[in-house]
Formats: sequence, C-alpha cells, structure tokens
Amino acid sequence: MIFVPKFTFRQLELFAALPEHTTLGSAAQQLHISESALSHAISELEAALGEQLCIRRKARGMHLTPTGRHFAKRARELLREASALADGLGEIRGELKGPVSLGCYTGLASNVLPAVLEGMASLHPKVEISITVGDHADLLPALEDGTLDTVIVYDIGLPADVERRVIYKTEVMAVLGANDSLAEEDDVDLADLSTKPLIMLNTAPSTEYTQLMFAQRGLKPNVGAIVPQIDLVRAMVGRGLGYSLLMSRPNQIPVSSEGKGLVTRHLRPRAGQTSVVAVWPKETMLTARALAVIQYAVEVLDAIEPE
Repeated sequence: MIFVPKFTFRQLELFAALPEHTTLGSAAQQLHISESALSHAISELEAALGEQLCIRRKARGMHLTPTGRHFAKRARELLREASALADGLGEIRGELKGPVSLGCYTGLASNVLPAVLEGMASLHPKVEISITVGDHADLLPALEDGTLDTVIVYDIGLPADVERRVIYKTEVMAVLGANDSLAEEDDVDLADLSTKPLIMLNTAPSTEYTQLMFAQRGLKPNVGAIVPQIDLVRAMVGRGLGYSLLMSRPNQIPVSSEGKGLVTRHLRPRAGQTSVVAVWPKETMLTARALAVIQYAVEVLDAIEPE
C-alpha cells in the first residue's frame, strides 16, 4: 500500500512562506493568520508527513530543519505548478489573473517598472504584480528559492542555471554635468575622464564592471565618491562634483532630481555593451502571467531608444 500524506494547499502556502522569517509571529503577521493557528497548521503538516520540519523555541525564535527547508522549496514549486495549471484554464477563457512576484535591479527600477506596471494594469487588470528592488546579491537568491518569479537585471555576472530573455540592448555612457567642459563633445574618451572625480554607483554588478572597464584600458579612476543610489549619483553629477559611468536607460530625462542639467555621451571607443534581461531558474516553468509581464516589457522598452 502506498502512503500518501494528507495535507492541504493552504498548509503548503503557509509553510512555503516560513523561510523568509525567524519567528512565527512575523510569519503569521505577513500571512494574516494568528500565531496559534499557524503553529497548529505546522503541527498538522508534521504529523501528516511524520517528519519534524520546524524547531520552535519561544526565547530563540524559529528555524527550519534541513527537511523543512527542502519541503518549503518543494512546496513553492508545487504551488507554482498549481498556479500554472489554473493559468492554462484562464487562457482558455481568454484572461490572466493572479500574482506575479517581479524583481528589478535597483539602478533600473525607476526607468523600467513604471512603464511595465502601467501597461500591464491596462492589458491584464486581474494580474497582481508585487515588486522587489535590489542588487544581484538580493535578487538572485530570492529567484533561486522561489520568492520571485522573474527578475530584470543586467546580463552581467549571472549564474549558468538561469534562462534569460533580452529586453533591450544597452551600453555604458558618460554622464556629465551640463557645464562640464567635455559636455560639448560628441563622445568622450575614458582617458579624458580618468583625471576627473568619478561618482561611482556602489551596487553589484555596477561597481565591479566600472573598475574592469578602466583596468582593460590600463587606466585608474580618480574616485571622488562611492554612493549607493543612482538618483544620488545623478544629483552629485548635476552639481558639478564629478562625472559618472552608467548604463543607458529608456525613459531617462536629462536632469537630476534637483532639476540640474545632465548630459549623456557615448564613450570612445564604445564600451560596456550588454543587455537588460529577464531571468528565471532553468528548472522553473513560468506562469502565463509572468511570461506576459516579460513579453510586455520587451514590447514597451525595446521600442524606446535609450539615451
């Protein structure tokens, strides 16, 4: 006789959320359930499986056993497969509905996400998109453990075990204040910039990529400041505190957040040419909803010439 554990999709949904938390209280709050009800659901799940999945100590919080971590990962996969099944039925009826967890590299978010969210809301109003913004160190682990369906990042330093879809081509550009002496040039040599203060964006993979570009030319940048946010980089450049090297982006306006003028110039020779891509794990079958988000991003962003 084959033993078939008896548990519900609701129990799977609750347990799949646990790896993001260190206490039952925080998990229960996010899941909109009482802590006692969540504890009871876990106990029922453990009884059905005959395995300890979670160690709960009031004074020391909560953590999953190795079996629990494996079960949480498989639970997320099963939930995605069930969602994909429902999507298929929805497609037959001609509609898409349900959640999509979308990640985006922090340096792209303000230029990429508004257009995608606006268009998806119009085309597929029943698709609910949740957003996570961060760098590779934040997004790729969340993609691997199933927290995110897909992420939009630069095609730089990505692991081999991901599928990718090109959204648009891009390259590194020099960003200068409107009054910079090089702003009158059609393009700029990296050697001419190397003596000026560089306002460097400090996020992965941007920092490493910038350093590599100088090293490949046998140059050393004069780093004026290292800052964590792209808007702060542009604001400092706008005030004439230095220049920056940033990837070209769609929907970019030639002013800083303070309204000060910025000028973007190609490098001579052209450098840092790559792509912005949507990626997801190779073993994962994307839902029709997630595929629709990616396809719309390609349509709306590839048609815009990055500045």
